[in-house]
Amino acid sequence: MLSNKKIAVDFDGTIVDDAYPGIGKPKIFAFETLKKLQAEGYRLILWTYRHGKTLDEAVEFCRKNGIEFYAVNSSFEGEVFDSETQSRKLDADWFIDDRNLGGFPGWGEIYNIIQERIEFRVEGKEVLAYSKLKREKKKGLFW
Repeated sequence: MLSNKKIAVDFDGTIVDDAYPGIGKPKIFAFETLKKLQAEGYRLILWTYRHGKTLDEAVEFCRKNGIEFYAVNSSFEGEVFDSETQSRKLDADWFIDDRNLGGFPGWGEIYNIIQERIEFRVEGKEVLAYSKLKREKKKGLFW
């Protein structure tokens, strides 16, 4: 395995088109990208607002499309949340969500960002990968 990093992935609007509480159509390349990342050793966590029956439906939908998650709405399988001793924030290396600053860049761009370790920033309403930005030449003694 190339990696054991954890990736927390939202469901509605990210894996599928947002149709909550129903299940929308899969986003273009969502399952293909998730399968590829999983095959490369990434541990996928389903990280969603869904709970109960709607969560079960989302997990089953992903299973039918070839994705078994490392964990669901938790940092690891079997985690028992205790609000007295834990934060609700998940332990993951990356979070993929359609509500990121700058919006959802698409699964092709997400794969490239992860594989190439591309850093990015948001300018206005556009997400710009640092690898694609013009770098200003600094003038000085050491640069």
